[in-house]
Amino acid sequence: MTETNQNPLDATDTEAAIAYAKERRENIATFVRTNPDYYIANFDKIGASSKFTATFNRFAGLFGPVWYGARGLWSWALPFLIIEVLALVQISRGLFGDLAAEAFKRISSIEGTLDLRRSQLAAAIESGSDKIDVYTRTVKSLEDAIGGIRAEAVALSEQGLLIASIGLAILIIVKIVQATVANWALEARFSEWLSDRTVRSGLPISQITFSAIFMAFIAVAAMLHYSFPDRFNLLSQFPTNPEYRLNSIAWVETFFASAVANGDALFDFITYGIRLILDALELVFVSTPWIVVASLIVLLTWLTAGVRTAIWSGAFLAYIGLLGFWEKAMTTLALLGTAACLSILIGIPLGMFCARRKRFYAIIQPIMDFMQTMPAFVFMIPVIAFFGTGKPAAVVTTMIFGGTPVVRLTVLGLRGVPESVREAAIAFGANKWYLLTRVDLPLAGPSIRAGINQTIMLSLAMVVVASLIGAKGLGEDVLEALQYANVGQGILAGFAILFCAMILDRIVQGKR
Repeated sequence: MTETNQNPLDATDTEAAIAYAKERRENIATFVRTNPDYYIANFDKIGASSKFTATFNRFAGLFGPVWYGARGLWSWALPFLIIEVLALVQISRGLFGDLAAEAFKRISSIEGTLDLRRSQLAAAIESGSDKIDVYTRTVKSLEDAIGGIRAEAVALSEQGLLIASIGLAILIIVKIVQATVANWALEARFSEWLSDRTVRSGLPISQITFSAIFMAFIAVAAMLHYSFPDRFNLLSQFPTNPEYRLNSIAWVETFFASAVANGDALFDFITYGIRLILDALELVFVSTPWIVVASLIVLLTWLTAGVRTAIWSGAFLAYIGLLGFWEKAMTTLALLGTAACLSILIGIPLGMFCARRKRFYAIIQPIMDFMQTMPAFVFMIPVIAFFGTGKPAAVVTTMIFGGTPVVRLTVLGLRGVPESVREAAIAFGANKWYLLTRVDLPLAGPSIRAGINQTIMLSLAMVVVASLIGAKGLGEDVLEALQYANVGQGILAGFAILFCAMILDRIVQGKR
């Protein structure tokens, strides 16, 4: 007598399995809303295998992106829409489009030149000029060019049926693919719906209407534009009026002129504060004997990152000094140090303030996004308007570009402190100051140091850009190399900037 051992999970005749199957059928019916028996059978078939299981959904194949969009499968609907529109454009171009329109436009342009040359040739013949041969050859070459383009236009006109056939083939293939993957994609969405009932289910009339109108609008607009070029100006050019831009320019200029006139005292005060820090750092880095500065940098690197890194720092400093970049490198470090110090002094307290105030952080987050994404050459314009050119303007520009990482990573680090640790400290009687200085900041320290490091690195990335508005230093050498195509000077100065960045990175980050 033999016994068969069956896995309980594979059993289908137990009460639990029957109840599960019934609940699954009810869930599928609730999810799809339409034709539940069809989807129950196909979902069971798909769920029985971990691999892709091909089924055929004729409605998905027929309506394509509209079906996918109505079902909420927009990650599938949009790629299919692009491919279908491409196919429909080819079909409409092949059947109804003027394929030779561009060629005939070129012919008409050349014909204007040809008429001018013919008139010049006739005048030359009449006057007996010695340029008759030149005009004759020119007229002949233009006539040959027109003949070649005309032959090309005829060949293009005869390709209409081929282009339409290619578009039809693409359309049929994409329809088959849509019908094949539809149930598989919908079953994956059903699995998401089981764990999150907020996922949209069924076929709401509003979604069907929106999907149909959206897909039709995209398809018709593309077909009209590519099949009949230059016939519908609304599709070729965005509707605008030059007065809009001119009025906007005037408004912006008026605003900045008013800000400069009314905020002169404020900008002078900011410039004075930047100058104090910058002059102090230039005194330390530039005026101090090089051997003292180099020794302190190597010692600091040794204390924070180890002996090996200190040796490399010494080698980098030797490279900078031997090639004559020492003074400019120290000027760069003073400028960078001013921008980085101000960014850190403002950024860390701001990040600490934002960490527990989500609404305030939500307000300044778009401002920081603007600061990081706006091209540097754009925000240099108002900086020059407010601060003029020179080192203070370069410091402000560097702060705008490089000051946001320390704020973001301070917020990230403080929000990442486990609540259980904070609650334990509070339970032992910790006050707010103790909680901040002995719990939050130490645990958020790696993230804050990473923010400081990123601020310094981004500030160094602005060295060359800042030299455009009067900042001295290594960026000036790179800028001159770009202006005069001096490859050697640019590469050597670039390596000096790189070595400064590596030394600062090791000092800030320490051992890894």
